[in-house]
Amino acid sequence: MKRPKRDPVREDRIHNEAIVDAGPEEQALSWYYYLENKIRFPFQAKCLAAKVLSPLRKGETVEVVRMAPDDACSHDMLVLVRWQVERWPSRSLNSPPSVQTNQPPKPSVTGITG
Repeated sequence: MKRPKRDPVREDRIHNEAIVDAGPEEQALSWYYYLENKIRFPFQAKCLAAKVLSPLRKGETVEVVRMAPDDACSHDMLVLVRWQVERWPSRSLNSPPSVQTNQPPKPSVTGITG
């Protein structure tokens, strides 16, 4: 699918509608609620670029089911997707290991076990 040409008039209109009276701290939430009201969920989306923290691969298609909770969107607009888990997603270093082994965990970083 080809990306449409940039339309500065349209972008200014959307920008003004989304954050019309929002101060700097309120702009992220203004964008969040604007998008939540304008986007029709669910829909299919294609991953355009692989990211380190995402288990999706470039070209993979997922179903976008809704916006992530507003408190998770203070720096980036995030969505929740339905995805078939076939690979290991990235995890926090504080997460307990999910694979059972007969050997004790070896520290991968000082103070952290994996």
